[in-house]
Amino acid sequence: MLESLFNFLFFQIPIKNLKGNSFRIISFYTISCPCSVLALVVLLSFADCALCEEHSINSAPLGFEISGFSYDSHRNDVGYGKVENLVSENGVFQLGFLEKDGGEFVVVIRYNLGPKSVNLPVWTVGGGVRVSVNSTFKLSLDGRLILFENRSNSIIWSTDTSNLGVETVTLLNNGNLVLMGNQNRVIWQSFDRPTNTLLPGQTLSYPQNLRAPSTKSVSSYYTFVVNPDGLALMWENNITYWKTDLVSSSATAKEVSFNPNGVLELYDDMKRIVWSVSSKDFGESSVSLRHLRMNQDGNLRIYSWDDDVHVWRVGWQAVEDQCNVFGSCGLYSVCGYNSTGPVCGCLYSDILDTGNVLPSPDSGGSGCKKMVDLENCKAHTSMLVMKQTVLYGLYPPHDVDMMLNEEDCKDYCSNDTTCYALTSKNDGSGLCTLKRTAFISGSTSPSIPSTSFLKVCLVPQAVAAKGAKPNATPKGVSFPFQGNFSKIVRAVVFVVLMTVLVILVLEMFVVLFVYHKRRKNSLKGTVKGAKMNLENTSLIRLSFKEIHELTSGFSNQLGFFVFKGLLFEETVVAAKVLDAIVLSEKEFIKAVSILGGIHHRNLVSLKGFCFEPKHKILVYECIPNGSVDKWLLDGKEEKSWQKRVDIAVGVTRALAYLHTECQLCIPHGNLKLENVLLDENLSPKVTDFGIKSFLQSEGLCSSSNESPSEKDIYMLGKLLIEIVVLSRETIGDSLDQVMEKVMQEQKYLDSEDLRGVERVARISLWCMQNQPFLRPSVGEVMKVLEGTLSVDRPPSSFAYRNGDDRGIEVAGVFGEVEPVS
Repeated sequence: MLESLFNFLFFQIPIKNLKGNSFRIISFYTISCPCSVLALVVLLSFADCALCEEHSINSAPLGFEISGFSYDSHRNDVGYGKVENLVSENGVFQLGFLEKDGGEFVVVIRYNLGPKSVNLPVWTVGGGVRVSVNSTFKLSLDGRLILFENRSNSIIWSTDTSNLGVETVTLLNNGNLVLMGNQNRVIWQSFDRPTNTLLPGQTLSYPQNLRAPSTKSVSSYYTFVVNPDGLALMWENNITYWKTDLVSSSATAKEVSFNPNGVLELYDDMKRIVWSVSSKDFGESSVSLRHLRMNQDGNLRIYSWDDDVHVWRVGWQAVEDQCNVFGSCGLYSVCGYNSTGPVCGCLYSDILDTGNVLPSPDSGGSGCKKMVDLENCKAHTSMLVMKQTVLYGLYPPHDVDMMLNEEDCKDYCSNDTTCYALTSKNDGSGLCTLKRTAFISGSTSPSIPSTSFLKVCLVPQAVAAKGAKPNATPKGVSFPFQGNFSKIVRAVVFVVLMTVLVILVLEMFVVLFVYHKRRKNSLKGTVKGAKMNLENTSLIRLSFKEIHELTSGFSNQLGFFVFKGLLFEETVVAAKVLDAIVLSEKEFIKAVSILGGIHHRNLVSLKGFCFEPKHKILVYECIPNGSVDKWLLDGKEEKSWQKRVDIAVGVTRALAYLHTECQLCIPHGNLKLENVLLDENLSPKVTDFGIKSFLQSEGLCSSSNESPSEKDIYMLGKLLIEIVVLSRETIGDSLDQVMEKVMQEQKYLDSEDLRGVERVARISLWCMQNQPFLRPSVGEVMKVLEGTLSVDRPPSSFAYRNGDDRGIEVAGVFGEVEPVS
């Protein structure tokens, strides 16, 4: 110990580990000789105390830090000993590192109540960002809380509190982590940024949300949101499976508050209560701890602490029946019940296994096999009956409602190659719902008034016969022609004649069958290969007459050769006319079968097509709010920078999916504001992808000069700069010109917004460089927009127009950047 102290004081060698303790001396930069002696005396006087125990603290000054190496997985209960954490003064909450699956760590505020199982996290840094054990969480000298990855020497997360007068970090008794200035002035607090839990006294305001904890580094699909029309539980931002009913239809919800007595209250903008619910132990004085938590299973619950048995008890949950949580058991699975309650089982198992609808109750969504590809069935398909079961498509949602009885609905699905399953209501409504996606889940219960049918491969009769009793003996056979020779002869002649007649009839049928088959193949031989590709998609082929009817004679025009229509009398679609395209039927169907198999939340889905000699039409889903340019360039109101960033991120994600995640690289070929549409939530959806590449040329991502994907990057940069300046005039090539115009015309942007504007402008100008090799990849653009990658100032593109690229360095353009909370 003394040797380490001397090394630190006189040679500035840091003290690393001392019997499992991290003993740190902070902010000694230069030490003179007299000060060193004085410091040595002081440290020696407290050396024994440091060796014995490090006391828990609830507040710390600038320079305080917690190391990931201080996490002790074997002593993760009461009495952390020498593990360095912030602990609230009442001992209920602690701040520190927590190990997750795969050896990764997160920094959390959690309970400090005893066994590891009850010390639930109530807040996570960065919404659950994961780091290695070689990381540090500290309060920097400039007043920021920082999560620092030592191995990569990069800041993973930080608060935007530099130079704001922060003096201390404190973990309060209510679980709130605060940064304070002089006179206990609160500068930043974790209560303003909830993750998946609300503590008593904490509020959640529109448009904030609670997101269920991630599993295995994958973000959860489940969120608890505050909307103007009330509270809701949602899956993937488009499926609402639980919501509240406000006391008045005219009320507008503003924020929800969780009270210490176990009451959850929703207020409007006038601070009036418009909805409330309470825990079943409401008002009990024996309950001292409560919290509201959005769980991984998609349910919202109020928990109360039972101090007698040291467990958390559920006092209320939003969805009483867990099977009513959308996608509760995951893909290819069904939620059912046994003696203990709801359990998860697989949707389908081979008939040669057990024949049960629920073969493995504990397998969950991840343990179920993918649905059998119906196109590869050696025999025909059949319909598996699932009584008292409801099925639904997870993604993409291709459910179609029809008014048919159960038998007609079953026959319709059997003959429809795009139908994978159906659910028929037994409540007298006659509602039949077809599932046009193989990504299916569901639930089963004696109280469900529905029968579902799942399309499966038909088991050959020889295989099915294996279930017969092996010891069964056939009955004896008696011959009627015994004792009379003439009768026997006549019987033999009769049998021979009938056999010959049957053979002749069969030969006649065979000849007719071969003739019709050859004639059919000769007529449709040109499109045989294309139809095989089309069978793997859920596209609908329509005639021009049907297109004319569903668009009401092309009367409602949405854009250039784009018309609004109604498919199946309920699905709003947009028909895009491509009559100028010159392709054979085989090439056209091959192209649309590829485009029809693409599904992404930021891409417009292709629903069907029409091919006739004089008419080529694509049928897309209709996006209600039109194109981005109409919203962005109307000049009617200030355009939120965050919303513009969300649009830019959505477009880039769609392009990244087309370039890198499809089986073939699919260039867009015509990326511009007009081809980016906004849905009801103002989320972007890219359309017209692949048309120019697949319907005019092969469009693979390779070329001797500038590839189609490199052209896409240039168009992406032009689109991003138009989003930045809110204009189609992109002001040449100068970053300074762009920033000057933004600051002059968008004075409502604050300093943080302007930093984001400059980051997007930089990557946009890199994308627009004349030399394709200078342009970033779509993945690098994505990281810059998300804030996880920094980017240097772009050079002027005039430097390359004469082909002179000497002296230009491309390496080192990008680097890690600090995300801001």
